[in-house]
Amino acid sequence: MQAGEAVRAVARGRVRRALRRRAVIVLLAVLVLLAFVGSLMYGQTNYPLADVIRVVLDEKVPGATFTVGRLRLPRAALAAVAGFSFGLAGVTFQTMLRNPLASPDVIGISSGASAAAAVAIVMLSLGETQVSALAIAAALAVALLVYTLAFKDGVVGTRLILIGIGIAAMLDSVVAYVLSQAAEWDLQEAMRWLTGSLNGTTWDQTRPAALALAVLGPVLLSQARNLSAMQLGDDTAAALGVRVERTRITVIIAAVGLIAFATAGAGPIAFVAFLSGPIAARITGPGGSLLVPAGLVGALLVLVADFTGQYAFDTRYPVGVVTGVLGAPYLVYLIIRTNRAGGSL
Repeated sequence: MQAGEAVRAVARGRVRRALRRRAVIVLLAVLVLLAFVGSLMYGQTNYPLADVIRVVLDEKVPGATFTVGRLRLPRAALAAVAGFSFGLAGVTFQTMLRNPLASPDVIGISSGASAAAAVAIVMLSLGETQVSALAIAAALAVALLVYTLAFKDGVVGTRLILIGIGIAAMLDSVVAYVLSQAAEWDLQEAMRWLTGSLNGTTWDQTRPAALALAVLGPVLLSQARNLSAMQLGDDTAAALGVRVERTRITVIIAAVGLIAFATAGAGPIAFVAFLSGPIAARITGPGGSLLVPAGLVGALLVLVADFTGQYAFDTRYPVGVVTGVLGAPYLVYLIIRTNRAGGSL
């Protein structure tokens, strides 16, 4: 009788957790939609929802067609796509390596894209398309380098993170040197890209990132169960039937691809990949995959941060500045908490 009651209690707990997770996902999706629509409606000039809908449906509306259709819509679309990509990829690394510090911001992937973009803009004087292509290639190359250096009878999260931090430091030094040699115009263009900015966004920037999310996002979502099993350790995951190295390589390629294309479109928006997973974990509770909640949190963070940077202050700030202000204190808090707990990075 007691055993039966325990089984029923466990089942009720699972149902409650599943219901909470679904409710959180629905709420986050609604908030993302509201933030997206709000960014189209409000600004220096406000437009009613009816006009925004007409513009989205490709109808001609005086004033709104240009402001909403040409300026705000591609910007909001890239904010949502890049935010979802950063959140999804970031929580993938954190889950796979079982460490909240294992985000692309920390382990050098974003730094690789930034260094390549700085060289492309300042030293090679390449155009926007070539800069984006070089940034994507560099992000993939850095990920491969970090993985190769960290591999020794498998990949240990701490070793990969420390190697990634070291490579990120070297790449940041490259960026600093390149910027010190830049002419004034090149410096302004490079800093706009390196900070993470959605200013002047066009559909040409948005489409590649959206296509990458449409292709690589389902790949990561299909590995959700395997990632959850890998949180228990490689040996346990293998005992449960997970092909550990195959899964790890698949998710690394897909996650790095998302980061690379999102960074090529919007720049390395600071700390979105780092923050999205922990926020999603806090609000969804234990149990279940964090991939979708973290992606929605990332999209919401970028949309709200971009709108805040544009209109909440006397001076307009790039979205990366706002997210950096949010993320840096959390990074310090996480390191302090880890040290107090007697753990290691």
